[in-house]
Amino acid sequence: MESAFGPFEPAFPSQARRNRDHLAAAVQLGAPSSMWQPLFRAESEPLLRRAQPQCGKTDSMGQTILYEGHNLTHNGAAGIATYAKNVAVSARALGYATKVLVGSSKALPRKDPVFSEVSEVWFYDARSAKRPSMYAALVLPGLFGKPFGIRPVEFRSRKVVVGPSPNLSDFETILAAPYLMHVTRLHFIRYKHRAFLNLDSSPTIFHATQPMPLKARKCPNLYTIHDLVPLRLPYATLDNKKYFFQLVRHLCKKADHIVTVSECSKQDIIRFFGISEDRITNTYQAVEIPDELTASNEDKLAAELRQAFDLGYKEYFLFCGAIEPKKNVSRLVDAYAASGTPHPLVIAGGLGWQYEIDVEKIQDERFLSYRMDKRRIIPERRVRRFDYLPFAQLVSLIRGARALLFPSLYEGFGLPVLEAMQLGTPVMTSNTSSLPEITGDAAFLVDPLNIDAMAGAIRVIDQDAELRAELSAKGRERAKLFSPEIYQKRLADLYRRVF
Repeated sequence: MESAFGPFEPAFPSQARRNRDHLAAAVQLGAPSSMWQPLFRAESEPLLRRAQPQCGKTDSMGQTILYEGHNLTHNGAAGIATYAKNVAVSARALGYATKVLVGSSKALPRKDPVFSEVSEVWFYDARSAKRPSMYAALVLPGLFGKPFGIRPVEFRSRKVVVGPSPNLSDFETILAAPYLMHVTRLHFIRYKHRAFLNLDSSPTIFHATQPMPLKARKCPNLYTIHDLVPLRLPYATLDNKKYFFQLVRHLCKKADHIVTVSECSKQDIIRFFGISEDRITNTYQAVEIPDELTASNEDKLAAELRQAFDLGYKEYFLFCGAIEPKKNVSRLVDAYAASGTPHPLVIAGGLGWQYEIDVEKIQDERFLSYRMDKRRIIPERRVRRFDYLPFAQLVSLIRGARALLFPSLYEGFGLPVLEAMQLGTPVMTSNTSSLPEITGDAAFLVDPLNIDAMAGAIRVIDQDAELRAELSAKGRERAKLFSPEIYQKRLADLYRRVF
């Protein structure tokens, strides 16, 4: 079969398609993992291990990629922000120059000579962040959209500002437009097509790291669609479902190429929107944890955990992620309580949305106990929650955990699972969405809707040291399939084809 980008090999030949159908049925019916994991391996391993063309920097020298990076300006937007940062880092490793397009909370002066000298000072200035108010600034776009396009202000980062957004610090060039997300959304609602970017010079490629109604002229436009959670789990998100559906449908028809992060998401997008397989590419994701964050030995790590969190090394279970419905925290807490384990459950993540029931579960009085310390009575909680943590502390928590418990209802990829496997921490996760695809047989898979099954899994992992060691070893090996080097090859192949 021929595609617009050359020879195209179907992702699933007939036997593999039968395997996929049998796999889906087995998982849906709650079949034991021994029955469906061989089908999964037959399905996923050729995709993960498919040979990639060799890539070097010579192909990309002198070429520039402009990334949409809205989530890089928000510390709480962990998943997509991590993706945006990693994809830009990989592009630079391939030799591409990178720029980032973000929204600003104010209009930036275009011809002010003073601004050109201290542009990043103005960009990060908190004093003028609400002048004019966002609502006043959006009146005209709300009425008329942006029919003549959006012209961002471009400036070079001179490293003047101390401690700015760490996710933007690696970009030498930043393009900023006031209230970019809101303005493009209003334009799309008004005209049902993307707003144009008016740039002084066109990049080699424009890559939006999320669905966004924005288009750069005279270059290929790529859009990453991580998952279809608003459509698959409409009760778990506050998104405008009509807007999301119309936008993704438009992008699947008009974009030069769609990028996604798992075969599960790819097949969802194909089924929902009918996009041809030659116009959508799964690159997966990668995790690179700096060596200095894993250099401490067990004794030093144990001391750090005790001092920072009052936790013992390998004496607690861990969940990482925002508190939101799809993360399934309430069922996890109930399963933890039913497991009977004496080890505490640590929940590391900020508040997302629709979190009230989850927080109530976490704060349940049944998890409160007391201990005597000399003459003092000290309260202790068996279920503890820490808000957003620096990445270094999060790495320490993952390394020191007895196991990561991640029974999410739906994931486009599942970065916490990959991070835990790379760090050698055993994983219990869901047998749904992309998670079996990422973990293979290197995790204990459970039905995330079955509290008894989760409680049993926690109990088994807690009591079986040999199983924990096996999952740890298999996880490290599995994580190698998602190394930065392999990810760079997939990304290089994608950019080469679309350009």
